[in-house]
Amino acid sequence: MPNPPANPILDLVGVGAPIMDLVASVPDSFLSEAGGEKGGMVMIDATEMRRLVGKLPLPPAITNGGSAANTTYNAARLGLRTAFVGKLGNDALADDYRARFAAAAVGTGRFKRGLLPNACCLNLTTPDTQRTMRTCLGAHATLSPSEITPADFAGARHAHIEGFVVFNRDLADAIVNAARAAGCTISLDLASFEVVRGARDWLLPQLGRGIDVVFANEDEIRALFPDAQDAADYAAHARRLASFGGVAAVKLGRDGAWIARGKELHRIAPVSVADAIDSNGAGDAWAAGFLAGWLRGRPLPECGKLASLLGAETVRHMGPLIPAAHWPAIATKAAAHLPS
Repeated sequence: MPNPPANPILDLVGVGAPIMDLVASVPDSFLSEAGGEKGGMVMIDATEMRRLVGKLPLPPAITNGGSAANTTYNAARLGLRTAFVGKLGNDALADDYRARFAAAAVGTGRFKRGLLPNACCLNLTTPDTQRTMRTCLGAHATLSPSEITPADFAGARHAHIEGFVVFNRDLADAIVNAARAAGCTISLDLASFEVVRGARDWLLPQLGRGIDVVFANEDEIRALFPDAQDAADYAAHARRLASFGGVAAVKLGRDGAWIARGKELHRIAPVSVADAIDSNGAGDAWAAGFLAGWLRGRPLPECGKLASLLGAETVRHMGPLIPAAHWPAIATKAAAHLPS
């Protein structure tokens, strides 16, 4: 275990791509334009992004996004002291992104700046609320391992890392090594089954070295343990993931979740949602709720209940974030799961 900072000034530092989300509702037939598997994430270049956006039935909505960024943003809304590490671009989208984070009280002093346009992600939401992502990393793709140091995590208790950084193994190594050197505990969101399929040889040794909390959904955990005899036994998957020594959170969408740690195993009941329209960002919000409880020392079932509350509210709205007008009611419900 790392040695935590004596007088932490931050509860959580998020690490990942500061992506502006382009959010669009599309019929299933549109996914043939995007290629790849439904529900996954594929990296594309700026030319392909322009082509897909040009084919949309209606112009997309624009909101700040990014997996770890969404988690960090929501964690700040829940009262954690947060900052974010990622590389912004040189355009108006980048300036807007920084301003949105500053307005949410997320520390922006650890952002890097690049020369290319800001990263963006096209989120294609089909009628079943499933989201399929196509991402152009822009300036964030130029983030170098040499730009990441323990100073990025100085004074922080915890680092939350998105699995998408594992597409660049050297960068991923630099991030986890710097976080550990700064004394942070670490959580990792596996992010996508494509990430896991391509990076099991990196992920499994890192789990062995010590990751304190791992978040996975059904597709991701099956990709991590493809040799499981019963692919649908998510309780067993959670126990196996927790056997590496940390907390395992296996999210099952509308079916709730399993959380395991050591000999503990908890079934987290889902929060029923009758009007779900978009799953984009729900897993990130789930992680924020969980970490807001876990970093305050709450029991795992309470962390799971808070996580499910945020995830369920997120799917009721288009885009990855709960709209500001709906946040006060959710904050009141969240307070019941947090110490006063």
